This record gives sequence, C-alpha cells and structure tokens, in this order.
Amino acid sequence: MEVYSADRSLKGKLRRRYAKLVHRRPAHVRLNRPMLTISFDDAPATAATTGAAILEARGLKGTYFVASGLAGSDSPFGLYASELHTRRLARAGHEIACHTYSHLDCGKADEAAIAADVTLNTKALAALGVEAQTFAYPYGDVSPAAKRAIGKRFSLLRALHHGVIEDRTDLNQAPAVGIEGPDGEATARRWLKTAAEKNAWLILFTHDVSDTPSPFGCTPGALERLADEALGLGFEVVTAAEGARRVA
Repeated sequence: MEVYSADRSLKGKLRRRYAKLVHRRPAHVRLNRPMLTISFDDAPATAATTGAAILEARGLKGTYFVASGLAGSDSPFGLYASELHTRRLARAGHEIACHTYSHLDCGKADEAAIAADVTLNTKALAALGVEAQTFAYPYGDVSPAAKRAIGKRFSLLRALHHGVIEDRTDLNQAPAVGIEGPDGEATARRWLKTAAEKNAWLILFTHDVSDTPSPFGCTPGALERLADEALGLGFEVVTAAEGARRVA
C-alpha cells in the first residue's frame, strides 16, 4: 500500500509557516514539574494492544488520535484498531481524540470540508461513548483555514514540528516529536531532556508498536525505555486533554 504524505513543496512549507502566525491560542505554562504526553496517531491495532499494555503496566494513560473511517482496515502499519479496541481503551482511561474521519489532509482541504469531516468523526466517536477533546492534524499538515475551522472546537490541535509546549506556544498548532525511524528513540530522548530543563510539556507520538515496526512506528523496547526514562526524570505523564487543561 502506498503511503500518502503531506505537501512538501515550497508552497506547502510556506503555507505551514504562515499558519503559525494566525488564529493562535497561546499556552500559559506554569508547571511545577515537566509533563509528558505519549500519543499514537491513526491508532494501529498494535498501538491499542502492545502500546497500551506498556503504558498500563506503569500506571500511565496515553492519547489515541483516531480516524474512525479507518477502523479495522489495513494500512502500512498493519490493521487499524477496531471499534472494540477503541471502546476498551476508553474504558481503561486512555484518551480517545480526533484525527478527522477519513484522515483528511487539512492542509489541502477547504474550511467547509475540514469542518464536515471533523464533525463526522466526533459523531462516530460519540456513538462509542467518547467525547473528543483534542485533535491532531493528519500528516501534520496545517493551514489557516484548518485552524479557523476547528480551532475553537478542541482544547489542543497538535501538529508535527519539533518542540515543547512552553509559555506562549500556540495550542492551535502545537509541536510534537515522533518516536519513529532509526533515530526516533534518540531524538525523543533529547527532547525529554530539553523539556525537563525547561519544565515544559512534551508530546511524543508514534504509530504502530511492533518488534518489526513500520518507518512510522517504534519497537516495544523503545517505548518502554522512553516511558521509564521520563518517570526517572520526574515527568508527570498526562493525556493531551489533561495537559491542555493545565496550560489553558
């Protein structure tokens, strides 16, 4: 299966850069200790099983950005989580968050299409007993139209550019760091240290969690080591919704 990627042209890069300047919602960060959110994009089945088991063994909760239209279908990450997976995650206290219904590219779609697709997903999640409070842009692709369309519907809209959430960070285009690829664990570890030094909030994300992960996933060992290191550094591990509540 071919993996779609966001627009990497000069036009796409300029659009994402301009989007950082408009429709902003600044964070107010005054933390006593650094915070960490561990999140899973697209919610592959292995994230809902292996990934959740790793967190639960440590008493932690994760955030799963779910695109309901993908549920149970095949992907470059293996099968996506089913509705049964999503229900179990919610019952276990994990956050189920919004990732559009169809995994829509919010950088290319117009405002009406974005709003409609997001509404479809929130209704699908509501049918499972879930009220989505936070959002992640599929492919990390952002536009002014996307921020305008849904910026007031969620307490956090997460992108993919690297960084930590500190005072004045835009919660409508929040940074995150991927645990993915051969350098994913080392990159995440560097950002853990940065967040600890700044007493900031770091959001990590990955996709599948497998001994043979896709280029966008990580191994169980990497996730275990990062969770343990964060706890050792004194991080409070929170869901994206709880983190957003703390810095609103």
